[in-house]
Amino acid sequence: MKMLGCEEMGSLMIMEGEKNFEWKSTSLGALLQWGLGGCSTPRSSQDSRRVSRSGNIQANRIVPLTFSPDHIGNGVAPLAVHLEKSLSAAEHAIQGLRFISKATGDKEWLQVETRFDKLAGPDGKLARKDFGACIGMQDSKQFALELFDALSRRRAPEQLQSISKHVLHDYWCRITDGSFQSRMQIFFDLCDKDSDGRIAEAEVKEVILLSASANKLSILEEQAEEYAALIMEELDSDNHGYIGLSELESLFKGGFGHERNQSYSQSLGPPKMRRGVGNTLRKASVVARSQWKRTWIITLWLLTCAALFSWKFVQYKRRAAFEVMGYCVCTAKGAAETLKLNMALILLPVCRNTITWLRSSSLASLVPFNDNIHFHKVIALGIVVGVILHGGSHLACDFPRIVNADRLTFFGTIAMDFGGQQPSYIEIMMTTEVLTGICMVLLMSVAFLLATPLSRRNILSLPWPLHRFTGFNAFWYSHHLFIIVYILLILHSILLFLAHDWIQKSTWMYLAVPMMLYGGERALRALRARRYKVQILKATAYPGGVLSLRMKKPEGFHYRSGMYIYIQCPEISPLEWHPFSLTSAPGDEYLSVHIRSLGDWTGRIRNLFQEAIGMNETCVSSTEASITPRLYIDGPYGSAAQDYSKYDVMLLIGLGIGATPFISILKNIANNFNNPPAYHTDDVEQGKKTGTNAYFYWVTREQSSFEWFKSIMNEVAELDPKSVIEMHNYLTSVYEEGDARSALITMVQALHHAKRGVDIFSGTPVRTHFARPNWHKVFSRLAMRHQGTRIGVFYCGPTVLAKELNMLCKKFTRISSTQFIFHKEHY
Repeated sequence: MKMLGCEEMGSLMIMEGEKNFEWKSTSLGALLQWGLGGCSTPRSSQDSRRVSRSGNIQANRIVPLTFSPDHIGNGVAPLAVHLEKSLSAAEHAIQGLRFISKATGDKEWLQVETRFDKLAGPDGKLARKDFGACIGMQDSKQFALELFDALSRRRAPEQLQSISKHVLHDYWCRITDGSFQSRMQIFFDLCDKDSDGRIAEAEVKEVILLSASANKLSILEEQAEEYAALIMEELDSDNHGYIGLSELESLFKGGFGHERNQSYSQSLGPPKMRRGVGNTLRKASVVARSQWKRTWIITLWLLTCAALFSWKFVQYKRRAAFEVMGYCVCTAKGAAETLKLNMALILLPVCRNTITWLRSSSLASLVPFNDNIHFHKVIALGIVVGVILHGGSHLACDFPRIVNADRLTFFGTIAMDFGGQQPSYIEIMMTTEVLTGICMVLLMSVAFLLATPLSRRNILSLPWPLHRFTGFNAFWYSHHLFIIVYILLILHSILLFLAHDWIQKSTWMYLAVPMMLYGGERALRALRARRYKVQILKATAYPGGVLSLRMKKPEGFHYRSGMYIYIQCPEISPLEWHPFSLTSAPGDEYLSVHIRSLGDWTGRIRNLFQEAIGMNETCVSSTEASITPRLYIDGPYGSAAQDYSKYDVMLLIGLGIGATPFISILKNIANNFNNPPAYHTDDVEQGKKTGTNAYFYWVTREQSSFEWFKSIMNEVAELDPKSVIEMHNYLTSVYEEGDARSALITMVQALHHAKRGVDIFSGTPVRTHFARPNWHKVFSRLAMRHQGTRIGVFYCGPTVLAKELNMLCKKFTRISSTQFIFHKEHY
C-alpha cells in the first residue's frame, strides 16, 4: 500500500456527490489535517492545478477524504490510509509553534539585553516576575512565568527566582531556536510540570486554562476538564493515563496550519502584475468602471454650479452696481446663485423614503443612490465655499466700496436701493438683509462643526444634564437648526438690496420642490411612526452591552434583507430616532434588531429593558410585552447591502456589531435556497455553479460577542446543507494560529470541531480563526475561485479598513478577470 504524505492527500480531495470511495479511517493525523488547517499547500503549478480541480472543500464542517477512480489501482479501494511523519509535515509544524512572534536576530537580542539592564536588580540578575517584560511578552505575564519555569527545570530541579544575563541569553536562544525538536521540547516541558517525562490529564487541563487566560478567553473549569479528556482520548490510545513527547509530537506533525478554510486556494496566489502601458490602461479602465456613476453626478453638479456662477457674474457685470462695487458684487452674486441651488439639493439625499424607492428603480443603474450621504456631505462643502465667497465678498469688499464710493457715482447708480442716502458700514451691518445672513452663517457653522466625526465621537464628558448635548445628540439637535436657517434664507432672499422684481428673487424657485418633498417625507414618517407602535415579543441582554429585540411585524410592513429601520423610545426622548439594521429575514414573522450600547441613547434603552424585565448579563428573555418600554419604528429604509442579489458572488465583511446588516442576508439566502418556489432562478443556478455564492467574514475582539448571533448562525448552518454560505469568524484577542500561547487551544478547537461539529469559541458550526484576516489572501482566493464573475464586497465597520478593502477591490479587479465592486454601509 502506498504511503501518502500531506500534499498527496490534498490532491486526492474531490467534490462530494461524485461516485468515489470514502475514506473511513479515523487516524489522528488525518483528523488534524482537517481540523488544524488542512494539508500543506502545493508547491508546484501542477500541484496547484490538482488542488484547484479538487472540488469544493466545504467550510465549517468535516468532509470525508475520498478517492477518485483515477487514483485506485486495479479497481481495488485502499482499506486504510497511514500518514507518515514526512519532512514537509515537520517543516509545517515548525512554522506553527512559535514562542516569540517577531523575527529573531541580533537586533532583537540587543533590545532584550537593554531591557535586562533596566530590570535587573543590584545583584545583576533578572527576577522571575520580570521575565515576560524582558523578552517582550509583557501582555502575557502568567504564560511568561510558566515558560520561565519550564526553561528553568532543565537547569535546576528547584524553582529559580532570578537569572543572570548569561542564563537569559541561553533561554533566549532556546525559545528562538527554529528547529522543531527544540520548540517541541520547550512546549512539552511547559506541560510537564513535575518533570517526570510524562504529561498527565491534570497537566493538560492546567495548560489549557493557562492558554485561555493568556488569550483572554472564557473557559470554565468543567470545560477545561472536558477538553483535556478529549486530548487524552486521542493521544493516549493505550490508556496509560499519560502522554509522552512522541505523542505530542505526532499531534503537531499531523498538520498545524493557519487558515484552514483558505490555505488550499490562497497558495495559488493572484495573477502576476502587468506592467507598462497595458497596466496603465487597465488601471484607468478599473477606475472608470467603478467610479463612473459618481464621476458623472459630481461633474454635472460642478458644471451646473459653474454655469450658474458665470451667468450671474456676467449679469451683474452689466448692471449699474458694477460701477460702485466692481467684480466684488459679481463674485458675491455668482456665489449666491450656487448657494440657492445647493441649499435646495442638500435636502434631496436625506429624503429617505424617496431614496429607498429609487434604489429599486431603473434609475439606480445610472445614479449611485448608495452614496446619498456622501453627496449630502459634498454639497455641504459646496455651501461652505459659497458662503465664504458670498459673505466674504460682501463684508470685505462690497460694503467698504459702498461706504467709500464717490457720491456722484453712488447717487447716479444704486442710491435708491439704500433709501436715497449713502450709508455707513455700521448702518449696512444693521440692516435686516445682513443680520439674517449673519444669523444663517452662525447657525450653519454650529451644525457643521457638530456633524464632524470628531464631535460625534463623544469625546467631551460634560456633567448632567449637559451630557445630553454631546456626541450624536449634539449632531441630531443641531441639524434641526436648519429649520430656522431656511426661514431666515427666505427672509434674506425677499429683502435683497439690488433686486426688486419677484422674478429676480428666485430663491423660492429653487427651494419649492425640495422643501415640499422633504416636508412631505417628515409628515409621512411622523404618521407612519404612530402607526408602527411595535409589540416586544422577546428581549435578550448579551455580554458586550448588546440588546436583542424581537418585535411583532406590523401589518403591511414589507422589507428586503439589508434594510434598516429607525427606532424611537418615548421614555428616553420623543424627538430622537436612531437607525438599526434589521437582523430578521423578510420571510420571518417578526422583526429583530441588535442594539449595542455605544452612546447615551443606546445605553439608556438597554438599561430600561433590563429594569423592566429583570434582565442581566447572562441572557434572560421575556415575552411579557406589557412591562417593556414603548417603541415606535419608522421604515424600512434602503442601504447598500440590499443590492446583494445583483451580484454573482457576495463577500460580506462585518466588524463587531457591524455584522448586523449581513445577518438578515445570510438568513434570507439560506431560507430561499431551501424553498425553491420563492427563490430567484438565477440565484439557484449561481449557487449550483459556484458551490458557494456568499462569503461571510465576522471579525470581533471579544469571545462573548459570538453570543450575539449564536442562534442565528446555528439556524443558517442548519438551513444550508449545500454550503451556499461560507462563514468565517475571527477573534482578534487570541494570538495568531501558530503562536505557542494559542497552540494547545487550537488543538482542542480542532479536535472538538472534528468530533462534535461545534466550535468551542462560538458555540456554532462556524470555525473561529485567530488574529485578523489576511485580506490580500482572501481576495486572492476569491479571484482564483470565481474567475470572470462579479463579486459584490459589502462592508460595515470603521473607515480605516474600508479604505484598505476598497483598494484591494480595485487591485484585484485590475490584475484578474474577477470584478470586485465595493460597498460600505452609511446611515
